[in-house]
Amino acid sequence: MAILPIVRFPHAALTTAAETIKHFDGDLRQLASDLLETMHAAPGIGITANHVGVLRRLTVIELDRASGSRVFANPEIIWQSHDLMRHAEGSVSMPGISEEVERPCAVRVRYQSLSGETLEEYAEGLMAICLQHEIDQLSGIFWTQRLSRLKRERAVKRFEKMTRGER
Repeated sequence: MAILPIVRFPHAALTTAAETIKHFDGDLRQLASDLLETMHAAPGIGITANHVGVLRRLTVIELDRASGSRVFANPEIIWQSHDLMRHAEGSVSMPGISEEVERPCAVRVRYQSLSGETLEEYAEGLMAICLQHEIDQLSGIFWTQRLSRLKRERAVKRFEKMTRGER
C-alpha cells in the first residue's frame, strides 16, 4: 500500500469524468488499497481515483474504522428519494473548506466489486450522502458545483486565501 499524492482544487482531474473500469485485476485492487491508505492519511471518509489524478470510476468509503471500508467500482445511482437532507461536505482536494449541501436522503446504487461482480445497494443518511458526493466526483462534478454561486465563490476565495502561502 502507498499514500498517493492528492490533487488540489482546481486540478482538471476534479472536473473530468472518470472512465468505466473494464479490467478487474491486481492493478485495480492495488489502486483501491492505495486509495484507502491515502484517505486515512488525508484524513477523509471518502475518496475517488480522481482525487489522485487517476481517471477510473473507483471510490473507497469508510464512515468509521469499526464498520470498515467499502469499495465501489463503476457506481451509479439508479434511484433516489424525494426527501432531501442537508449535510456539511468538503473534499480531500480542498481541505479546510466545507459547506452544507442538500441531497436526497436515500439512494439505490448499482456498482461492481473488485472482482467485477455487479451488485446493488440501498443507502440512507451519511452513506447516501457520501455515495452521491463521490459518484458526482467520478462524473466530473466537484462538490462546490452543488452550492449556490455566492457560496461557491466564497468557498473558493477562502481556499485560495488558506493556500496562498503554499504556492
